[in-house]
Amino acid sequence: MDRIIEEIREDLGRRIAVAADLLTDRTLTGDPACAALTGRAELRERIHRTLHQAVDGLVRSSRGLPVELSGARATGTLSAGQGLPLDSLRRTYRYGGRLLWQSLIEAVTAHDRAALPRLLPAAGTLWDVLDQMTEAASEAYRLAEAGRGARERERRAALLDALLDGSGPVAEAAARLGLPERGRFAVVVLGPDCAGGPARPDGGPEAGPDSPRLLWRIRADGETGLADLGHHPLESLRRLLAPLAVRAGVSPVVGTPAELAGARRLAALALRAEQPSAAPGAALLDERLPAALVAADPELAARLRQVVLGPVLELPTEDARVLLTTLGTWLACQGSTTYAAQRLYCHRNTVSNRLRRLERLTGRALSDPAHVVELALAHAAAAQGPSAAGTTPAAPPGPAVPAGPTPAGTARRSPRPPG
Repeated sequence: MDRIIEEIREDLGRRIAVAADLLTDRTLTGDPACAALTGRAELRERIHRTLHQAVDGLVRSSRGLPVELSGARATGTLSAGQGLPLDSLRRTYRYGGRLLWQSLIEAVTAHDRAALPRLLPAAGTLWDVLDQMTEAASEAYRLAEAGRGARERERRAALLDALLDGSGPVAEAAARLGLPERGRFAVVVLGPDCAGGPARPDGGPEAGPDSPRLLWRIRADGETGLADLGHHPLESLRRLLAPLAVRAGVSPVVGTPAELAGARRLAALALRAEQPSAAPGAALLDERLPAALVAADPELAARLRQVVLGPVLELPTEDARVLLTTLGTWLACQGSTTYAAQRLYCHRNTVSNRLRRLERLTGRALSDPAHVVELALAHAAAAQGPSAAGTTPAAPPGPAVPAGPTPAGTARRSPRPPG
């Protein structure tokens, strides 16, 4: 076979040049993606070189030598770098093989028609060579694409860090991420129980066309989402996060990318303000402000917990749990002992007796608004503190508390008799 190739090499070279022109025109006409990403001269040179590489591979294979595939790998890497579709690359190899076989037949026929039978066994060898070249180019393409994807993820992660940490050119980072200079943004911080949860490559739940755009960043200290809300309400993040079934903190809405670093801190604060025993869901900071105020300063929260609730926390574990749960439920029920009793599945007088005992231990009167504020904040501190586990569970489910005034018969806010 190599003797035939040598005999027709000059004529074959001319025919390959014509084949390269034909395949270039066909590719540019029938493949808009390729036409948009590469010029004719560059594409024609690449195809011409590939056809010659296939001929050399045919000669080497007929001699029992391995096919040289470095050229095919270089073509695959270059195509990936230009963003050409892999299908376009594979199609070019397939069409090129047909034109090359046709050129071989024509060149052998013009040189010596009687030699055609000697060419036929080369058909299988040629297709095997082309298969090897196609797979080598495809593998190099995929490796280059994976590397490019990794670099793109690293670049995006660095841009998100600049926004969420406030470190670096914030305006430039926002522009490169496609965020407007002014808009409606929020930050979401997922709880640690989200480990391994999202299946997306960049982590986090997938946003649909009718949801806010979310950009996710996974770091050692947790997973954070930047939400470009657009016209969507902040509440829409609850629906978007619901499938994850994890606890999450959500910041208030901010108007510029420069405010995102502060929003991230507030989202983390909203998450810390949630009780560890709280059900999965999104905690909006503006709905957790008292608890967030306590969570913002752990040292002061510990002092508040000790000064206000110290005598209660010194009780046996079960006694302390009952009193703190009763207090939390009474606060959640807007100071109604009737509703608190319904939620706690006990008699109204039992609730009143527990609250009177709590008043005696703390020296705080539930009829005094200032004392109620202290007790509410101290209760939040106890729920967030290291001793919270097993002592201050979330209030048990019960009937919803209606908005507005407390119903008749339950208007008294303190178990103490008026005096």
